[in-house]
Amino acid sequence: MSVQERKQRERADRERLIVATARELAESQGWDAVTTRRLAERIEYSQPVLYSHFRGKREIIGAVALQGAAEMAVALRAATSAADGPRARVTALARAYLDFAERNPAVYDAMFQLDGGLAFAREDTPEPLKDAFAALLESLAEVAGDGVHPGMFTEVFWAALHGLATLTRAGRLPPADAARRTELLVDRLAVL
Repeated sequence: MSVQERKQRERADRERLIVATARELAESQGWDAVTTRRLAERIEYSQPVLYSHFRGKREIIGAVALQGAAEMAVALRAATSAADGPRARVTALARAYLDFAERNPAVYDAMFQLDGGLAFAREDTPEPLKDAFAALLESLAEVAGDGVHPGMFTEVFWAALHGLATLTRAGRLPPADAARRTELLVDRLAVL
């Protein structure tokens, strides 16, 4: 391995460490606890080293969001691949989405609530975000209904899932009714 290859590998390893540490800190203490100083202390590198990878917290949030989007896409596809038929696929998709949001609140915030400097719904949208949307579209396109644009239907269904995830997490919706809300969403929006 050349010196340059080793340096590139070490740089990539440091970047992964920074993102993993930011994510861990955000999940345990919230995003307010994620500062460049605390990250530098935790990863045992100087702040200038951290800044050589990310210009600041916003870019770190963006990196966590991209990682989360990739993980969400995998989770959605895994859940829907095991389901038999459109209704089961859409139900599995909704449950997997809500479960991801519940299990990864700081990552979910990085993806959808915080400014990570990422472009959504544009040509320059990063691939992990496009792929996460594609994972939704793959199951929802078949239940959009006649004359309904599959992408727009996916946006509306996603917005409903996001609303359920956000309101449940904020304690605005009783958790005991989560399964019934998911069933209602699937029954009323999807053409099965």
